[in-house]
Amino acid sequence: MEVIQSIQKQLQQEVDAFRQIQLDVQQNHRLRQQSLQQQHENEMVLQELKLLSEGASVYKMIGPALVKQDTLEAQSNVNKRLEFIAGELKRLDSQLQQLEEKQRKKQEQLAKLQTELQRVQQQAGLAVQQQAGLAAA
Repeated sequence: MEVIQSIQKQLQQEVDAFRQIQLDVQQNHRLRQQSLQQQHENEMVLQELKLLSEGASVYKMIGPALVKQDTLEAQSNVNKRLEFIAGELKRLDSQLQQLEEKQRKKQEQLAKLQTELQRVQQQAGLAVQQQAGLAAA
């Protein structure tokens, strides 16, 4: 019985670890979705900035105030933001691959533990039946 309890405890720990990995995957998807949205917004801003004429005024909101900004500087800032977002997306994709690999390995571990638990439970059941048979004889 101690072996069964030990395996059950180990199985519960692995299930908890698997659930945590699933939560991490969900968080990664949320962050990736946010980054994609920011990327799309910044691409639209860049397109709008490219449509402006040479002497057009561009304002940047800093706190509650609007501050005039050079058009080329604004384009440069948006391009830098897009580069940063692209790097963040690449990092998130790499992290997601690692998490999915961890998840796959945990699934394999869980399947092995479940099989082991069933095997031990069957052996324990057979031992009880044999003891009952010997006691009856």
